[in-house]
Amino acid sequence: MKLARVGPPGAERPAVHIGGRWHDLSGRWEDLDARSLTCETLDDLRAAVEAGSIDAPIEPERFGPPVAGIGKIVCVGLNYRDHAAETGSPIPAEPILFMKAADTVVGAHDTVLVPRGSTKTDWEVELAVVIGERAAYLPSAHAAAAVIAGYTISHDVSERAFQLERGGQWDKGKNAATFNPLGPWLVTADEVGDPQRLGMRLWVNGILMQDGNTGNMIFPVGELVAYVSQFMTLYPGDVINTGTPAGVALGRPGAPFLRPGDVVVVEIDGLGRQRQVVGAA
Repeated sequence: MKLARVGPPGAERPAVHIGGRWHDLSGRWEDLDARSLTCETLDDLRAAVEAGSIDAPIEPERFGPPVAGIGKIVCVGLNYRDHAAETGSPIPAEPILFMKAADTVVGAHDTVLVPRGSTKTDWEVELAVVIGERAAYLPSAHAAAAVIAGYTISHDVSERAFQLERGGQWDKGKNAATFNPLGPWLVTADEVGDPQRLGMRLWVNGILMQDGNTGNMIFPVGELVAYVSQFMTLYPGDVINTGTPAGVALGRPGAPFLRPGDVVVVEIDGLGRQRQVVGAA
């Protein structure tokens, strides 16, 4: 299934894609959040869809973030060998984790804002995992697969000077407003199937900058979810950004970073496409 939150910012309503059209779910759920994005609840919705009992077609004018009320966003750094190589970093022995605040999340087609004082705002296409069950101390990647509700696209925008040149941790360069466009929709895990076979691409002003595949992750999805669960409890609606392939501005000496007026297009096979116009904070 494909699930989305449609409507103006702050007034989105849940929707499901059936037979080539979007259908309103607000009569069944208040929102797509921790209460509705459990694996059990998604199974109930799937049964209703198969029974043909949802018939409220709509024409979305805007796709908001496909998950509301996110508790936490856990991010994985340097999780593609080619990206580690382009940044001159060694291959990590264990996943590198950092956090992104939930209020960085905007819709897939909303404006991305370059922060005040920024000189190195960068792009990163990433596969995002949405959790569907409470999970702690998962014993294996196989066990992790059972707690994944679905997948969506994350544009993990980063300010590299803040991240790498201002001291302290990476969080300084990761948490500006609008730095995590998410969506346009969530695709349930059963429809995605193998998450390690997805092509992923990003264009800036029509120029292809990133052209990778999730099969090139150093630590694949199941391993990441199990690993994260050793250090923190995961809850329905939590998001894990799983890393980016090569092609970021940081790995292209002399390449321009994002500036107001730039247009970024982001896509992952089977998960849709994002488009953002860059503005100034």
